[in-house]
Amino acid sequence: MKTNAVAERRIDAGRNGVVGDPTWDIALLFPHQGQWSVEEYLDLPSNRLVEYAEGRLEVLPMPTTLHQWIVFYLCRLLNDFASSHRLGLTLPAPLRVRMWSDKFREPDVVFMLTAHRPRAGNEFWDGADLVMEVLSDTPEDRRRDQVVKRREYAKAGIAEYWLVDPKQKQITVLRLKGKSYVIHGRFKAGKTAKSHLLPGFEVDVSTALAGP
Repeated sequence: MKTNAVAERRIDAGRNGVVGDPTWDIALLFPHQGQWSVEEYLDLPSNRLVEYAEGRLEVLPMPTTLHQWIVFYLCRLLNDFASSHRLGLTLPAPLRVRMWSDKFREPDVVFMLTAHRPRAGNEFWDGADLVMEVLSDTPEDRRRDQVVKRREYAKAGIAEYWLVDPKQKQITVLRLKGKSYVIHGRFKAGKTAKSHLLPGFEVDVSTALAGP
């Protein structure tokens, strides 16, 4: 049986704590930032979106109803298309995707071609063929998706990246060319977003961003 690496780090902090203070005893059960191993990250019990990079954890903000509605809609649409053509596997977050040895992300929607199905492991996927991110409103979150993740997903060799922007009412589809992404299409409300990797897969932008 696999040993839970996080559980093994439990220590006795020797403090009762004060009402209103952070629960320091719980925090001390876990490694410091920069000291997490991949095994400890994978053993972390959490229903939150938590990403990993070089020994550090990044806890992502809780999504809104609109965000989740869009994710659910896109995931269902892609799954229906891929399943009907037996193209591959589609899943929503939370799902860990390893970019490289010490980097994990959790895209909102992930897709793996049937030919690469062995890379879709139970604990995590080794990369993906297509990922989607639904952008949030804060500048920090938008920069992470538009700049940081764009660079990382390209480095990981992910063939296609969809940036879904409810604020700007548009979907940008990026395709990998060499080691970086180029714009396959920038589709506004009233238009139809189209995949390069999966010919025939299309999304009506207005419908996808309409919300519940």
